[in-house]
Amino acid sequence: MTNAKIHPTAIVDPSAKIGADVQIGPFSIVGPDVAIARQTIMQSHVVIEGEVAIGRGNFIGHGAIIGVKPQDVSFSLERKTKVEIGDDNVIREYCTIHRGSPDGSATKMGDKNFLMSGAHIGHNCLIGNNVVIANNCLLAGHVRVDDGAFLGGGSTFHQFMHIGRLVMVQGSSAFGKDLPPFVVAAERNCVFGLNIVGMRRAGLSANDRDEIKEAFKLIYLSGLNTSQALEKAETMSFGAPAREFLDFVATSKKRGICPLKRGEADDLSV
Repeated sequence: MTNAKIHPTAIVDPSAKIGADVQIGPFSIVGPDVAIARQTIMQSHVVIEGEVAIGRGNFIGHGAIIGVKPQDVSFSLERKTKVEIGDDNVIREYCTIHRGSPDGSATKMGDKNFLMSGAHIGHNCLIGNNVVIANNCLLAGHVRVDDGAFLGGGSTFHQFMHIGRLVMVQGSSAFGKDLPPFVVAAERNCVFGLNIVGMRRAGLSANDRDEIKEAFKLIYLSGLNTSQALEKAETMSFGAPAREFLDFVATSKKRGICPLKRGEADDLSV
């Protein structure tokens, strides 16, 4: 615990591994199987228990709870599961991140993510990098969120679904089907177009954006069913980002992808 700053009211198990310049706030609890890397800040009333590895430079807000057993009725305490969190994440007040459920599994989060107050990350979720999860979002077990996605406040996500890269989700929405990369999604299981601004900000070239638009139109607007559209796509020349979109659609077998909902004026962002 070299150079760690631990408030005298905090309870930190002597077996916990605490890195240099870590700050642990009042009334926080850190269990014996926890490892926290350097320069991570924990505010007050944070609870971290179970096997949890937290990287460097993270911020964990008041009342956050990380590593507790999953909300899975089949879970048994003898299972060895964990939480793995990368570097430079912001985890704000009262967020909950539960450890994995199947024996030997983990809930994982990458780097530079921003979880706003009250977000819930269920067991075995996989969160990429640079993801924003707004206030009171609820992610059920085994949800995967790819890099750069933005999940609007109060939205809910069914277990085992997959949210692609740079997806933009409107607040107060609900989803039980997969969301392909680069789309804008809202309401209940609806896609409304492409995240044009997000793609531009992420550095995708004009050519890549145009190809993604063509792939989107092929899947959603060509009049072909998904299998036919994917077969036609194999005969066309697409770069890596458009192929990412098409490959996502092709491999979305368990839940299927969210359908397109056209507005009253058919005004789509494509």
